[in-house]
Amino acid sequence: MVERTKYILDEADMPTRWYNVIPDLPEPPPPPLHPGTREPVGPDDLAPLFPQALIAQEVTTDRYVDIPEEVLEVYRLWRPSPLFRARRLEKALGTPARIYYKYEGVSPVGSHKPNTAVPQAFYNAAEGVTRLTTETGAGQWGSALAFACATFGLECEVWQVRASYDQKPYRKLMMETFGATVHPSPSELTESGRAILAADPASTGSLGIAISEAVEQAAQAENTRYALGSVLNHVLLHQTIIGEEALKQFELAGDTPDVLIGCTGGGSNFGGLAFPFLREKLAGRMDPVIRAVEPAACPSLTRGRYAYDFGDTAGLTPLLKMHTLGHDFIPDPIHAGGLRYHGMSPLISHIHELGLIDAIAIGQEDCFAAGVRFARAEGIIPAPEPTHALAACIQEALRCKETGEEKVILTALCGHAHLDLPAYGAYLAGDMVDNALPDSALEKSLAGLP
Repeated sequence: MVERTKYILDEADMPTRWYNVIPDLPEPPPPPLHPGTREPVGPDDLAPLFPQALIAQEVTTDRYVDIPEEVLEVYRLWRPSPLFRARRLEKALGTPARIYYKYEGVSPVGSHKPNTAVPQAFYNAAEGVTRLTTETGAGQWGSALAFACATFGLECEVWQVRASYDQKPYRKLMMETFGATVHPSPSELTESGRAILAADPASTGSLGIAISEAVEQAAQAENTRYALGSVLNHVLLHQTIIGEEALKQFELAGDTPDVLIGCTGGGSNFGGLAFPFLREKLAGRMDPVIRAVEPAACPSLTRGRYAYDFGDTAGLTPLLKMHTLGHDFIPDPIHAGGLRYHGMSPLISHIHELGLIDAIAIGQEDCFAAGVRFARAEGIIPAPEPTHALAACIQEALRCKETGEEKVILTALCGHAHLDLPAYGAYLAGDMVDNALPDSALEKSLAGLP
């Protein structure tokens, strides 16, 4: 009997709606607040940054949102993405667990990020916007938005966190190939960047700083809007196509996950896979443990404070109720640049507070060990970000080896590492170190909360 390795949906079976988890939660998340009035922000407050369609999606109470045909047409370049049964990894671990991974590395830029970049570019173009600004860490989001802007005829300007700008030059080249302009952040091009460089000329940057620069630029130009790659509700909404596909693929496999694991930085990859399964859990149709995994060097869910904070370093954004390390926090330049954000998505933070998900933090040496182990078994070198989920997945599978439990484990492989190989080089050469976050540094950062 042939053992099936992958579960692939036909294009005709691709979901045509995004899923909004908020109507199904026991209580809604706290609203963003205006930093001046401390009152909930309204559409007019967001209009300088986002088109009306995305503002409507940010606050919608509808359970489902139709995906425009123009977006579906672009999605068909790589969607539906495959669900793999990791049989070779199971064998290598000697575990009775059944391990599945939803693989988003098949997109044009090698990650899950185009799932939201494409609709964001589409809605902006439809409302007459001609230029988008954004930040990026590892460069996957910047690459995705550059691709999406090229698709819909928009200019794209990207501020890339300095640490990743230096570590990952080929991401910069990918963005430029798609037509984007890329700056290292902090830069001399904005007031926010100049202020950081005046205080620390050698600053390695942070996503919070890069957001400040991109937001500042967007707010100053009439034809320009800002695009965010994670954190906000509409971004996580777009990513739920991942979980909706995975549910259909589990029907093909005749299986149901007992444990769902995803890496978390801002939260879009994790929420995209987890939210449709959380819907099924809340409805009593399945009961998976849902686990978020974050870097030990940037542990917002596990060591941060649940409080209102700015989404950027300069304090240009609304106040968001989230698990935060403080908007002044600048994490160590770990290789998982996409997870170096001071705050967690407000929606995921709220769901964590409700006790519907759990969270753990893992150091980068253990994560890269898991990435190498996975690559040698499954043949895909995972991006540094999903190695966090893979490390937790392997931990769970090895526990099953000890207990004899035949758990079904689902994890999110949100991208490949073809442009992140220098990070693996550092690990294989023994040059990688774990950056522990001292309590003193965390306390100092949290003291700056508004």
